[in-house]
Amino acid sequence: MQVEQNQRQSETGPATLAITFETPELMIATLGPNDELLRILTGAYPKVQFRPNGATLSLVGDPIQVRKAQRVTEEARSLAQRGSRMSAETIEQIIKMLSAGNPDAPTDVLGLKILSGRGRSIRPKTVNQKSYVDAIEDSTVTFGIGPAGTGKTFLAMAMAVAALQDKQVNRIILTRPAVEAGEKLGFLPGTLSEKIDPYLRPLYDALHDMVDPDSIPRLLEAGTIEVAPLAYMRGRTLNDAFVILDEAQNTTSEQMKMFLTRLGFGSKMVVTGDVTQVDLPGNAVSGLRMASEVLEGIEDISICRLDASDVVRHRLIADIVSAYDRWDDNRRTGRQRPRHTK
Repeated sequence: MQVEQNQRQSETGPATLAITFETPELMIATLGPNDELLRILTGAYPKVQFRPNGATLSLVGDPIQVRKAQRVTEEARSLAQRGSRMSAETIEQIIKMLSAGNPDAPTDVLGLKILSGRGRSIRPKTVNQKSYVDAIEDSTVTFGIGPAGTGKTFLAMAMAVAALQDKQVNRIILTRPAVEAGEKLGFLPGTLSEKIDPYLRPLYDALHDMVDPDSIPRLLEAGTIEVAPLAYMRGRTLNDAFVILDEAQNTTSEQMKMFLTRLGFGSKMVVTGDVTQVDLPGNAVSGLRMASEVLEGIEDISICRLDASDVVRHRLIADIVSAYDRWDDNRRTGRQRPRHTK
């Protein structure tokens, strides 16, 4: 890879910089067909003119923005060289990381491949997500705490499938507490299995994104993958397994202790949940909230906290989560709720 950086500027004049790619194909992979990703850069750095020509991209404009745009382009090029499929979301994440001044290079974060399957690669998309993935890799028990859309369960599932494929474990066990959000199980139609299926459905959905759907029934029947309510974990010792407890904010402290003490030899556990979305009746204390305080600082247990900046679903989800956080802060401090005008 050869990079030409001929930057010329006076104290008041524009800067000019040329980045040369090895091939026109690499430039297309970096900037997207029809320069669609280049339009995102143009929107992020309006004081820079981007001039692609063959295998060279010239940047002309405000010196500070030129340097920022150069760094984004170089990070995107490095990812494209590694085989990452560039997208608008990826470019936006690179810009976001560099703007925040994170010590981790975007290439190191976004270039970490956890799993390949179903025609795509699963990777962390934020610095906190990479820290979470690293914690799962290094620790026996990992807690992933954060709002919806931060990838807590999805990344844990990807790590579980990767561990199974690498023969680090013999089976995957996925579990959730069957706590009703305003409904009673007894009033729902069907057998017990049919009643609890809606609570486990999100785990099946994530699994279908990573494993050939035709193989899932066979894996379930063989016990290689087990999806079950938390109550089914009582009295068991889970050896050589990758165990994920999802929606753990809806466990009681007793249920959480019961689950954690199921840990067997050669196993990993990941506990995920959002302590702001507790559906427990009455004033019951969330087992996730208690565990995150009781177990803080214990060796081989990692507690990772994600926030709205780690939301990787539709961009509006991050705005919604942030808006609710502000509303909660205003309510706690007694400040007046902001009015919305049309």
